[in-house]
Amino acid sequence: MSLKSILSGGRPIKVSFEFSPPKTPESEEQLWRAIRRLEPLAPAFVSVTYGAGGSTRERTHATVKRIVQETGLAPAAHLTCVAAPKLEIDEIVQAYWNAGVRHIVALRGDMPDMVGAYQAHVQGYASTPELIEGIRRIGDFEVSVSFYPERHPDSPSFGHDLDILKRKIDAGATRAIGQFCFDSDKVARLRDNAAAEGINVPIIPGLMPATNFKGVQRMAARCGAEVPAWLARLYDGLDDDLEARRIVAAAVLAEQVAELHARGFDQFHFYTLNQPDLTFAACRLLGIPSQELAS
Repeated sequence: MSLKSILSGGRPIKVSFEFSPPKTPESEEQLWRAIRRLEPLAPAFVSVTYGAGGSTRERTHATVKRIVQETGLAPAAHLTCVAAPKLEIDEIVQAYWNAGVRHIVALRGDMPDMVGAYQAHVQGYASTPELIEGIRRIGDFEVSVSFYPERHPDSPSFGHDLDILKRKIDAGATRAIGQFCFDSDKVARLRDNAAAEGINVPIIPGLMPATNFKGVQRMAARCGAEVPAWLARLYDGLDDDLEARRIVAAAVLAEQVAELHARGFDQFHFYTLNQPDLTFAACRLLGIPSQELAS
């Protein structure tokens, strides 16, 4: 399927974007430049991540609250089980509700500094399904969860992954967002296998803008995603050529969306890394209009 066929077809594309909370005044400025740059694309929602071990909890909350107050975007706050008792997590969920947030991305989470195997807090939620049930007791949130097209690094099998995903949906999750994956066939296979297991919520592929290819390789190694050889060849010799990497990355993104659209997907989640220009360009290539915002 070509970009031309997407633009002339009858199935519009919906997008959502992920941002990371700032760690410094400079990164806060970069974050808000990214938000303002992408806001005119009218995404279905934007999510704000949560550091390993809950390390960015306060910054995540502040960012999400400001998005509610200062933009027309619908924010989703990441929330994890790790390193906090149930009472503390429940207070965070209630604070989000009080701030006007109606969407949470519920995740197991990683240990502090991403060191060591996952271990639930002795007084905390033991798993993502249990966390979802706790969120549901507090408010009628939308709850998004994750899925791994190439198997979670801690999972013994794809079947185990599907079982965990089904448990999350049965607990009340309303959407599943994919870890980034460069193989469209694997994403479609996961969706089809999930449907066969009775999972009927939206399955949304995750897409990673790959301007900093070495950075993407490091992230892929941590989350168990494969970086195909053909993709590495596209970036070979471009370490000092940022403009060329941007062109390559936009083309790769647009092509993967075209592939996934041909396989029946209409919604896509972009991991922006707070670098908005590539995501903006790819969305425009896909025919998503830029709307004029009210002043």
